[in-house]
Amino acid sequence: MPDAEIQYVSDESGEPTAAIVPISLWREIESERETAYLLKSEAMKRRLIEAKERQQGLTLDEAVEKLGI
Repeated sequence: MPDAEIQYVSDESGEPTAAIVPISLWREIESERETAYLLKSEAMKRRLIEAKERQQGLTLDEAVEKLGI
């Protein structure tokens, strides 16, 4: 993402104090932070890796039918 989309806020002395970023970038940052948080736990890390490697699963319709909703 080009830097031009990010706006910086400065104090009276010209020091950057904040940034305004597009919401799409903010969501990406939040997603990465959540993943990093989950990966701190070895158990969760193992579960995420297993889920990523899983080749089988249910379609949404199958899950809805199985859950009876």
